[in-house]
Amino acid sequence: MQQHGGKVKLKGVQPEHLTPILHKLEESGSIISTGKDYIRLEAPKRLKSVEIKTMPYPGFPTDMQSVFASALTTAKGTSLVIENIFENRYKYVNELRKMGAKITVEGKICVIKGTRRLYGANVDATDLRGGASLIVAALGAKGKTVVNNGQYILRGYEELDKKLNSLGAKIELRIT
Repeated sequence: MQQHGGKVKLKGVQPEHLTPILHKLEESGSIISTGKDYIRLEAPKRLKSVEIKTMPYPGFPTDMQSVFASALTTAKGTSLVIENIFENRYKYVNELRKMGAKITVEGKICVIKGTRRLYGANVDATDLRGGASLIVAALGAKGKTVVNNGQYILRGYEELDKKLNSLGAKIELRIT
């Protein structure tokens, strides 16, 4: 799916629970509007770089760190992700490099130099959130990506393939 940007409206959500994520999306160039139980997002063709520091609630959630970092691999400029909650949250980084991401890790700091595009590759999910980050990367990559160890992803994301396909993705789920 080479097209970046787009619009989506999420219903049945509580925007106040997602405030730090929504702020970072706005900072990266997305236009956000919210209501009592919905979020409307319009993403630019290419995100702008941002700095993320994970913190306990109500700060930026560590569970979103890898997915957001994945989206930043094609942002304009250099982004920083600082993981303050868990060690070893950057297991997905080597897999993103296989797709052409310019990303380095030094202790709890991840430096992401945005590149114009990622490329399809054969990658391995090592955990739930890291696997989700690989799917996010694959959605914007040129060519086909195969994410192995999908059972990690399915543990926490019900019918992810159907949900993303309803937004225009082309995901085929194979369980072996």
